[in-house]
Amino acid sequence: MRVPDVNVISGAPAEKAPLQGERGRPLVIRVGKHLRGVFDAVISRSSLIANDPVLNVRDFEWTAMLRENWEAIRDEAVAATLVGRDAPSLASISPDHRAIAPMNRWRSYFLWGYGYGIDENIAQCPVTASVVKRIPGLNSAFFSILSPGTHIPPHRGVTKGLITCHLGLIVPRDGDVRMRVKDRVVRWSEGETLVFDDTYDHEVWNDTASTRVVLLIQVKRPLRNPGRWVAEKFLSIVRRSAFVQEARDNVLSWNAAMKEMDI
Repeated sequence: MRVPDVNVISGAPAEKAPLQGERGRPLVIRVGKHLRGVFDAVISRSSLIANDPVLNVRDFEWTAMLRENWEAIRDEAVAATLVGRDAPSLASISPDHRAIAPMNRWRSYFLWGYGYGIDENIAQCPVTASVVKRIPGLNSAFFSILSPGTHIPPHRGVTKGLITCHLGLIVPRDGDVRMRVKDRVVRWSEGETLVFDDTYDHEVWNDTASTRVVLLIQVKRPLRNPGRWVAEKFLSIVRRSAFVQEARDNVLSWNAAMKEMDI
């Protein structure tokens, strides 16, 4: 199957200017950043899985569903984000990514974000949605689209209470596309899953002339108490925050703008 490499689509809605520094981040994240060592230590001691930077996919049985359905998921990703429509820049959707996400270079197509479903996008990807809905502890799910020549600088996730999984959908072979997680360098393969802890310092390169697409899944880390209580309380506060609500509104606004353009 020929996969179109659409990197610039004219007429897309204007993107918001990035926010600088910490001012655009919610209080819970700004405070939590300084207490992250304490929170993460409690969560680490309560973890029912390893605390390694890159985790064994065999510890997550649900990843098999993703691998078994990867071609159908890839086809939906292409139809939803690369053919006739564009996905918004992650920097324009998520305030917390504006400092690290190059505008127009790292794009996202959300199905779920912090438990909130984007009904219109879910309807566009029925196979993906049916698989993702069966994943235990689902927090977020979206197609992550990285343009050619993009470098995502070192950054860390918000909480060790979440685990990240990538399903490779389109992986260019005309160069090197890779991710460093702490001191390990990993590469994607189409149809394969990669599970890691994004609270470790990590960065991404797409040193190719083509677009990389993965399905990014975030799930709750399997925990016992007291770590489970700490992680659940933190995620509950973040989910209700203006930070997450703004991101959700931005996705809905983008969809509305794209729908008007189609008329």
